[in-house]
Amino acid sequence: MMTLMKSADTYYQTNLTTDINYLKGVGPQRGNALKKYGIENIGQLLHHYPRRYLDRTNIKYIRETKLGEEAVIIGKITSFGMKQARKRRFFQMSLSDSTGHLTCIWFNSISWIVDKFQVGDSIAVFGKLEFRKGFQIVHPEFDILEKGEDPVNTGKILPQHPSTAALKAVGLEGRGFRRIISTALDLVVDDIEDYFTQEFLQEEGLYSLHKALKGVHNPDNIEFLKKAVYRLKYDEHFFLQLLMALKKQAMELKIGRVFLKRGKYEKDIFKSLDFSLTDSQINVLKDIRNDLAQKSPMNRLIQGDVGSGKTIVAVLAAAIVISHGSQVAIMAPTEILAEQHYISFLKFCEPVNINVALLIGNQKKAEKEEIYSNLKSGKIQLVVGTHALIQENVNFKDLGMIIVDEQHRFGVEQRKALIDKGYSPEVLALTATPIPRTLAFTIHGDMNISIIDELPKNRRPIITKVVEPDHMDKVYDFMRKEMYAGQQCFVIYPIIEESKKM
Repeated sequence: MMTLMKSADTYYQTNLTTDINYLKGVGPQRGNALKKYGIENIGQLLHHYPRRYLDRTNIKYIRETKLGEEAVIIGKITSFGMKQARKRRFFQMSLSDSTGHLTCIWFNSISWIVDKFQVGDSIAVFGKLEFRKGFQIVHPEFDILEKGEDPVNTGKILPQHPSTAALKAVGLEGRGFRRIISTALDLVVDDIEDYFTQEFLQEEGLYSLHKALKGVHNPDNIEFLKKAVYRLKYDEHFFLQLLMALKKQAMELKIGRVFLKRGKYEKDIFKSLDFSLTDSQINVLKDIRNDLAQKSPMNRLIQGDVGSGKTIVAVLAAAIVISHGSQVAIMAPTEILAEQHYISFLKFCEPVNINVALLIGNQKKAEKEEIYSNLKSGKIQLVVGTHALIQENVNFKDLGMIIVDEQHRFGVEQRKALIDKGYSPEVLALTATPIPRTLAFTIHGDMNISIIDELPKNRRPIITKVVEPDHMDKVYDFMRKEMYAGQQCFVIYPIIEESKKM
């Protein structure tokens, strides 16, 4: 009988893989909300990191705040309830500190909030200050504080975890998350195994994994928090680099084809140039030729500012592959960029009789069908396109190289779909995104990197100016003058949602 009891105790012992429903303080209702959010077990809960912290350094008194600024304010709830304004109902909560009063208002999705507050509760609110019959914050984030949690009076650092309306509806906002995560840390303290040896941790000056998790969820002081965050960031970079190294090794073990000779097309394009390549462009071309001469397929990123001459390098690289009888595909993230690349490649390729085509989403069906047929037969030697290139009905006779512009705009599966249309094709990626060299090696660790770090000679310098709103009239006058002279002006706005057109 004793053995059976021991077996049962062992069976129900809480560990990192324990279903989140069975953690004390969770239960079915909260568990279902957490699972919909993506937290299935205790291990995943412990890796639900705070997105900000409350401490003495980032909290303001009401009288210290300014209109339009975002601030964290701690006070006592003085009143709350539903209000009516014309045809609209809203929830209003008022709080005060020793310096003044503040009103908080919620208009939408307020069903979860009406039972949250009690008069006299200590509460921290975060949001942008407005003024309407007094200071107010519309739809603030908030955190109800327990006794002894006030950072101003205790010096305590309070984590604030990401939440949603569905989680808040079951009591999983700041305070709720702190409680269940604290319980989880106590229960699985012996179950958190470190990836690294004790000797390695000491050499690198790292906290243990358990200490780091405790530090981000319940830090004793700022220094403890910084070291805990450093350990978790170290893990992310370490495993990212490990993954990149494995991917690079797998790429090097692949057997591709050798494109050893420069070929007629590259020589003809090179002779037709009415400008000289920079030393930087020549060095990058040497890198590419060396890659193409190897049995393993090329996997190289070219980084360079706009106007540095990445396109002509890509054209010459493509010409080498086409000279060997293979096809090249250039994939751009938007139709506008694809059309620009098509015009650029056509300029260099058409005079030497390389057949170039454009494939984008808004072409007519008959036009697309003809392109599909010519790609399959090999008549089209180089195609420029968008995501349209990875459709199932796009087939190549012999895809030897793919060139991807701004590859971070594509998903891994999208790039793989294009690669799979050839037999271990050479991969060349282009980017104008200014990435510091060390960061580039971090996020593109599976690729070889070449940098074009000088502009072509006689290139007019780009002048960048920041203009205050009060001086915009001068900008408009300058634009009118340039347009009257036959020049063009572009006004660029940030895009709100992703678009395949723009």
